[in-house]
Amino acid sequence: MSDLKDRHCRPYEGAAEGKLSPARVQELIGQVKGWSVDADGAGIRREFKFPDFYRTMNFINAVAFIANAEDHHPDVELGYNYARVRFSTHSVDGISENDFICAAKVDALVG
Repeated sequence: MSDLKDRHCRPYEGAAEGKLSPARVQELIGQVKGWSVDADGAGIRREFKFPDFYRTMNFINAVAFIANAEDHHPDVELGYNYARVRFSTHSVDGISENDFICAAKVDALVG
């Protein structure tokens, strides 16, 4: 499998096509360090810390760029020095490979 950050999201037409099994989710979560699976298994999330608001907003703007380029948009919560990012795939009512692709691209922003 190619590196997740080098792949691109694709559209899914329902859970039968794109929803990952719990075993596959556990396999992929190990490839995106710092991310965790929601308690209900419906998404993945990570919190990022920054020294100030300016850097937090730079990060959020870069996440928005990735999300628009991949046409896969996260839920984001932010404050002065933190950002919480959550990916899920609404069309499959759970987690798809798109969530991991975008998580890997977001990780590349912070090294």
